[in-house]
Amino acid sequence: MATIPLAELVLAYSEGRFPMCHDDGELYWHDPDPRAIFPLMDLRPNARALRAFRRAGFTHSRNGAFEAVIRACADREESWIDERIIASFLNMHSAGYAHSLETWQGGELVGGIYGVALKGAFFGESMFSRVPNAGKAAFFALVAHLRSEGCILFDTQYVNDHTRSLGAVEVDRDVFRTMLKGALG
Repeated sequence: MATIPLAELVLAYSEGRFPMCHDDGELYWHDPDPRAIFPLMDLRPNARALRAFRRAGFTHSRNGAFEAVIRACADREESWIDERIIASFLNMHSAGYAHSLETWQGGELVGGIYGVALKGAFFGESMFSRVPNAGKAAFFALVAHLRSEGCILFDTQYVNDHTRSLGAVEVDRDVFRTMLKGALG
């Protein structure tokens, strides 16, 4: 199975483009307008969510189960993540560009998120949850990590009900590209 070459992926992300597999089996490059981002400095879990995370006994790891996270993200009825995407992102992970944040409960992987990191930008790709709040716990653990690392741009590509509930907002593509240039500079 052919993978997307690493250099092509890194260049695409640095320009604001990303790959998705469509229902026709073809791989397409996306560059949406408007673009969805998470304003990193404004994101905080509310008190109710924090209590739920504590009650659930979640623990977190970074890059501890990357392949398991991406495969769990792909394991849904409709998915843009095919084996080409998985293999390509495993290569990106091995090269240090793709990362995951895992949520564990009682030693079992119950949630996670993965994406691409380039300098001060993180491109969130997908997340999953097998128990209530596990994906959300991974998201907020990732947010805390990105802030601690000095990340200034958290891209989420498209707004949907779930990303909106986490705090995603839309910006014009030109605004996004300016933000991206600053994050990469």
